[in-house]
Amino acid sequence: MNKRAKFKIIENVNIAKDVFKIVLEGDTKDIKNAGQFINIELESLYLRRPISICDYDDKTVTIIYKVVGKGTEIMANLKNGVELDVLTGLGNGFDLDCDGDRPLVIGGGVGTPPMYRLCKDLIAKGKKPIVILGFGSKDDLFFEEEFKKLGVDVYVSTNDGSVGTKGFVTDVMKDLNDYTYFYACGPMVMLKAICGATDKSGQVSLEERMGCGFGACMGCTIKTKDGYRRVCKEGPVFRKESLIWE
Repeated sequence: MNKRAKFKIIENVNIAKDVFKIVLEGDTKDIKNAGQFINIELESLYLRRPISICDYDDKTVTIIYKVVGKGTEIMANLKNGVELDVLTGLGNGFDLDCDGDRPLVIGGGVGTPPMYRLCKDLIAKGKKPIVILGFGSKDDLFFEEEFKKLGVDVYVSTNDGSVGTKGFVTDVMKDLNDYTYFYACGPMVMLKAICGATDKSGQVSLEERMGCGFGACMGCTIKTKDGYRRVCKEGPVFRKESLIWE
């Protein structure tokens, strides 16, 4: 169930190259799982902007976004105290009942934020996650220290080798053999590569352009082994085994 509510900005800060973190204060009771998203109405724009949830508590929700177009440019200039019209509790999040107690948690670029809350929830269930974060360069890197503060092993890859392993998250995966399951969020090309690089089961959160954000417009439909599914409604999280990569 989704809820429409007013949220007030209490923090909006730049944390990496073109990447911002917003903390919103409001009614979060309809947010239930890591991997869900919110949909923000912005003045002068027809479509809301869907943003994955990085973290939340009973009074606030934290999101992280990259400035890539008009909508996110508007968001980057919003000041503390501004109220936003927000749809919350959207999408189906990650299933935490994974195989074994050593899941691999992989975030690529702005696919990293939802993995932070996921990691916290896995730890609360007694799991011992291993984390891989993939970025273009050190200028793009964010939240490495936040993950480390959770007490997990964190590996970083960058395309240019400016920090961590030079290459992609799949290059780091080659040296990790003790994980029992995987969770991933990031660009489609990364998710496809991850699914092809391991025989382990897992779940991936898909990035897809959305219209309404709650299943009415069918604009984010994808083909799966179970038929056509809406990323905003039946997803954004899907099991590896159900996906058809085209």
